[in-house]
This record gives sequence, structure tokens and C-alpha cells, in this order.
Amino acid sequence: MSIDKTSAPRHEAVDAPEAAQGAVTAVDPRLLVQEQGISGYVTEFKRKIKAGELGSIPVIIGLILIAAIFTSLNSSFLGAGNITDILVQMSGTGLIATGIVFVLLLGEIDLSVGSVSGLASAIFAVLGVTHGMNNVLALVIALASGAVAGAIHGFFFARIGVPAFAVTLAGLLFWSGLMLQVLGPAGTINIPNDNIVYKLENYFFSDVAAAYILAIVAVAVYFWASFSQNRSRQKAGIPSRPLSDTILRTVLVAIAAFGVAVIFNQYKGLPLAVVIFIGLLVITDFVLRRTTYGRKIFALGGSVEASRRAGINVTLIRISVFTISGGFAALGGLFLASQIAAANQGAGAGNLLMNSIAAAVIGGTSLFGGRGRTWNALLGVLVIISIQVGLGIQGVAAPIVSMVTGAVLLATVVIDAITRKTQRSAGRA
Repeated sequence: MSIDKTSAPRHEAVDAPEAAQGAVTAVDPRLLVQEQGISGYVTEFKRKIKAGELGSIPVIIGLILIAAIFTSLNSSFLGAGNITDILVQMSGTGLIATGIVFVLLLGEIDLSVGSVSGLASAIFAVLGVTHGMNNVLALVIALASGAVAGAIHGFFFARIGVPAFAVTLAGLLFWSGLMLQVLGPAGTINIPNDNIVYKLENYFFSDVAAAYILAIVAVAVYFWASFSQNRSRQKAGIPSRPLSDTILRTVLVAIAAFGVAVIFNQYKGLPLAVVIFIGLLVITDFVLRRTTYGRKIFALGGSVEASRRAGINVTLIRISVFTISGGFAALGGLFLASQIAAANQGAGAGNLLMNSIAAAVIGGTSLFGGRGRTWNALLGVLVIISIQVGLGIQGVAAPIVSMVTGAVLLATVVIDAITRKTQRSAGRA
């Protein structure tokens, strides 16, 4: 059998240095914005508004309106004591919402966080108070119980294929029943004021230097991180922010940090609860935005099939995300137990589940997956707690508070849906 060697054309390398020199390397336009400085950000802001990429703008505007309305009704709303109380009260629900953000980034939901938070508080109270176990060990076991509960949900969802809605709904009922079983017939276990959990929301660093030192550290770390990132980009030949932009951002962070420090020192001092909450937000934001693991979560939220083809272990990521959600639910439950200095049968019940999910969504995390940051939990829970405290000062009944919160959540979801349609029409979704 003969082979026609002319049937397959031969391709030989062509030496074309002129073409190589004229080639243009593609650069992400978002990096060019950073290089252009303030004018670049203004142009990019206008483009995002036209394309429907609103980000956290609606919730920030909402916070400003909430502050203006309630301050006009009662000048004490923006008092140092009230602001501190709001920031402390938001920590428990905010931590639960932080875990919810991870799940929402996958485009899924976790309905068990309320029950898991109640179970964790019950386990700690029984071990650390009733049985006198070392407080730190009891705390670790309580947190581990939440992580294990989340891992179980993730296993049934990722490995068995049970819808997340169904498996976490089952978890909501199961863990709630187990909490009642753990608490026993008494139903309520009071937490003494020398207990580690009691101090989570009731301990303040009374020395005025504590708040200012933390503000200085926060500003210094922010500047160092931004400056180091810019130097790394410059060395790699990638467009980076000009130094003036970094300095301006640092000044804004400094104004916010020292402003909050002044407010804290006008009341009781720096709250431990706020320090822990903000610290965990910084860590989780770094994990999502700066690590391979975080990028895998975003990729999975964008497209499961594309992630699988890219070699991402979809099952492992899903299980880990629900484990994180359960762990944060347990930690949030301990903060809420600290708030009332007790673990009781009502823990994790009421509007806690809805408020936690609403906080993540109101803050800017998309229900459709693939878009959001853990800082959204902070913004969202600020909106919810501010509304609740503001209406409480005015003596508004609890049902009205729930109605207002529901209306805000609906408005947020509507805005999210509209912006996604706008992005699709603009070819960016």
C-alpha cells in the first residue's frame, strides 16, 4: 500500500522577528484602571453603573438613609453607646452570615445554621457549665460539633446527590431536636460572668489605648499589603495602582478606623466581639480572594461542569464549604449565647435563620452563586440590626420590624435580578 506524501501539507516554523516585535500582549483592562489612578476609577465606576454592576453601592446608600431617618427621629441613634451596641449585637448573626456567604457562592443554601448554632451553645453549656469541663476544651468541642454537622450536610449533598435545600432542611429539624435532648428537662443553662463564652460579647478593652493601637495596626497592615502588592505587580510588569491612589485609600481607611475607635472610647472601650468578627472577616476575605481554594469556590459557583473539566475536586470543595458554614454557625451561636448569658430551648429559633441569610444577600452576595465577599455579611447585618434597633427605639412592634426586614430583602433580590439582566444585555454575564 502506498502513501501519498503530498496529501498532508507540511508546516514549518517561520522566522519572523518583525511580527514578534509587533505583537501586543493582552492585558486585563481592570489592571489598566489601577494604573490610571483616580480618573481611571471614575471612568470604570461610570462603566459599571451603565452595565448594572452595582456591587455594594445600594446597601451603602441604604445605610446612609437608615442613619439619616432614625437620627432625625431620635438624635441618640448615632450616639456612641447605641453605635457600639449595634456593632456588638451584629457579631453573632454576622458570623453565621459569613458562613452562609461561602454556601451562597456555590449557588446553594444552608437552612440548618440556626439549629446548628443552638446545638453548639447547648453543647458548650452542658460541658463547660453543668459538667465543669475546661472552658477552652468545651469551646473547641462546640465549634467542632458545628463543623461536623456541616460536613455531614456536605457529604449527603456532594457525594450522595441530595439537594442542599432538602438535606439542610432535614438538618434544621434533626439538630434542633438534638439540642433539646442535650439541654435536658431544665431547658435553660445560665452562663456565669467569669465564663469564656460570656466574655465574647460582654468584654471590653477599657484602656483607651487599645482601640487606637488596633486602628494603627489596621491602617499599617492595609498600607503594607497594598504597597507590597503594587511592588509585586511592578516587578512582574503588570499595571498597578499609583502610590497616590494607595495613599488616598489608606487615608480613608485611617479616617474610618480612628473614627470608630473614638466612638468606642466614648462608651465602654474596644469590644472583644467586634475585634473577633472583623478579624475573621479579614481572614475569610483573604482566603476567598487570594488563595487557590477561594478561586475554586468562585469557579464552582460559576459553572459546575466547567470546574469539573478544569480538574477541580467538586465533591471536596462542596463538603468543605458546608463544613465552614457549620463551623461559623456554631461560633455565631456561642456569641448569641453570650449575648443573653444562657443557652436555652429558643436558641437558633425565631428569625435567626432568615436574618442570617438576609444579611448575606442584602450585603451583596448573589443568590445565583459566583458573586460575593464575606464583607457583604458585615454590610448586610449592619442594615438589619440598624433597622431593628432604630425601630425598637421608636417603640415599633416586632411584627412590623419583620415586615420591614422582609421588604428590604425583597428589594435587594429584585435589584440583584435586574442587575444580572442588565449585565447579560451588556454582554458581561
